[in-house]
Amino acid sequence: MSAERRPVRTSRRTVLRAGALTGLGLAGAQMAAPGRATAAAPDAGFLVGRGLADATGEVAEVGLMGYGRFDQQAAGLHTRLRARAFVVADRASGRRVMLIVADSPMIFHSVHQAVLRRLAGAYGDLYTEQNVLITATHTHAGPGGQSHHLLYNTTTFGFHRKTFEAVADGLFEAAQRAHDDLAPSELVLSHGTLTGASVNRSRSAFERNPKADRDHFPDAVDTHTSLLRVERAGRAVGAVNWFPVHSTSMSGDNRLVSADNKGYAAYHWEREVHDVDYLADGSPAFVSAFAQTNSGDMSPNLDLRPPTTPEDFAHTRANGLRQYEAAAAQLLKPGVRLSGPVDSRLVYVDLSDVTVRPEFTGDGRTHRTSKPCVGASMAAGSLEDGPAFPGFEEGENPFWDAISDSVIYTVSPELKQAQAPKDVFVPIGEMNRLYPWVQERVPVMLVRIGRLHLIGIPGEVTVCAGLRLRRTVAAITGADLDDVLVAGYANSYFHYVTTPEEYDAQQYEGGSTLFGRWQLPALQQTAAALAVSLRDGTELPLGPKAPDLSGKALSLQPGVVLDAPPLLRKFGDVLVPPRETYRAGERAETVFAGAHPGNDLHRGDTYLEVQHRDSGGAWRTVADDGDWPTRFHWKRDGVAASRVTITWDIPQGTPPGAYRIVYHGDARSLAGTVTPFTGTSPAFTVR
Repeated sequence: MSAERRPVRTSRRTVLRAGALTGLGLAGAQMAAPGRATAAAPDAGFLVGRGLADATGEVAEVGLMGYGRFDQQAAGLHTRLRARAFVVADRASGRRVMLIVADSPMIFHSVHQAVLRRLAGAYGDLYTEQNVLITATHTHAGPGGQSHHLLYNTTTFGFHRKTFEAVADGLFEAAQRAHDDLAPSELVLSHGTLTGASVNRSRSAFERNPKADRDHFPDAVDTHTSLLRVERAGRAVGAVNWFPVHSTSMSGDNRLVSADNKGYAAYHWEREVHDVDYLADGSPAFVSAFAQTNSGDMSPNLDLRPPTTPEDFAHTRANGLRQYEAAAAQLLKPGVRLSGPVDSRLVYVDLSDVTVRPEFTGDGRTHRTSKPCVGASMAAGSLEDGPAFPGFEEGENPFWDAISDSVIYTVSPELKQAQAPKDVFVPIGEMNRLYPWVQERVPVMLVRIGRLHLIGIPGEVTVCAGLRLRRTVAAITGADLDDVLVAGYANSYFHYVTTPEEYDAQQYEGGSTLFGRWQLPALQQTAAALAVSLRDGTELPLGPKAPDLSGKALSLQPGVVLDAPPLLRKFGDVLVPPRETYRAGERAETVFAGAHPGNDLHRGDTYLEVQHRDSGGAWRTVADDGDWPTRFHWKRDGVAASRVTITWDIPQGTPPGAYRIVYHGDARSLAGTVTPFTGTSPAFTVR
């Protein structure tokens, strides 16, 4: 969108902030004291930079990633997906690490490679795979089609380049801004407890673990919430929170792109508490990331039932607020001011062929991992968060096991033994010989920032599996267990990580542990090698690096061919006007003659604006498509026409006066020319 299309934004927070804190209790109380720490010492040992960027892909006719449903095709936008980057440099040694937390379903190897290529082009060897940790919040309401591996693109009908480029560009832009923002800072690490935000969705598998593991989680829930805050001149200017819970508050019936609960937590802290304007603030006053840890069996759906839509919007906001409140409460604690080294290591491991030594297997014997295989229980999906394919169940699936083991193929004795007790439903490792379906050579990473250690695992780690990884690293490095965290969904994706005991239950998580019963011990063995190398200051061989598959991605879904307005209409016409009058708490709604939003993703911009006429008669923007109260719905009307419905839930405390809704679209001609247009609703009054 060109600059002249956007009105003055100087007072755009007035309306939203007026009602943002109504009824928030603790959230409102903590807003007044965002950084209660002492002034930063002049010789602070770190340079820290923060960056924030839009990483939203396509919002229409692309499969949403996470639930594995072919019918969950995006049809609009609720909240934009953002990337938040932090660079930490040790001024004494010159070593640095970069952490990027993305509102994304997963970080696929394709995206990891693309971001590293962009970083290399801009900074040479300053940022490499050895010191860049990229993680996903795992929202199940983000567009897919970003992977170069076929399995993850089945429900998106292939690779979607526009989404892929938008995500890679957004992550790189956040990284650039973090690099440019480097300044003397202090880092404070604190820990707390958060209950009532998660539940174990696989309790029967959890109960198979040894008592020493179960006793660490009395309610089968990891309540550990950690906060790393960035302080300058005695005030908090950024924060990274780690807490394990699935971003599945938005249901599988939802069709709007959404950052889910962790995205809302970050949005609330930045936008509603610190007045960050995503479209205007080049250097925001506050950047907050809510990252994942070992959330493999942690569900936000406390009744163990998947939510319905539209009720899931309230569930998402409530869970996000709980995470925010637990994080913000730690600002009132002194915490531990970090000092010491900044360092990192990354290796690639071929998880399909690891010999696991007896000290990690737990039974005193040597074991091996195997080629990746899917169990029938994986096809069932997590019944507590959102089932996938009908006809499958968690646990035993004798019918499908018999079909797969006799009609489709016969599993070799070696593979059967390595995957036991899983009955192999899909031998993906064999399919990889013909075409890359899943990644076998995966990155495992260990990052140290002072006393904080992050274990980068490219998968969904259950709480007990995470505990064993953390104990492995803590024992070698001498770190406190609380200061060792799993950074899940990191740098790539290979599904789940369960303990061998949980694997035996073959619930959804066990059926999704691809490389067999000994996958976790293989990762513990790798984490141990990384910890020894980090502790001793030695180097490790990179290992069998994953190949670049960018030339093999299949795109099966055609792009937009033509946009046409309805008969006797033009683009931007108002088809259904708003009412003349509304009150705060009501929903204003307007329908426009639109065009396909895939013509221009408006990354870093907006499809819509809610505008308020000020006392001088000028229209000023008070909300856009990244704000919680707005929703952008797209629907095909016939063959080439589109209907765009924009709604605005008017916040409590909204100043009375005249408002209007503006729609920014882009229409494609048959010749392929894309032309921007704008539609404006009649003014309406908020009383």
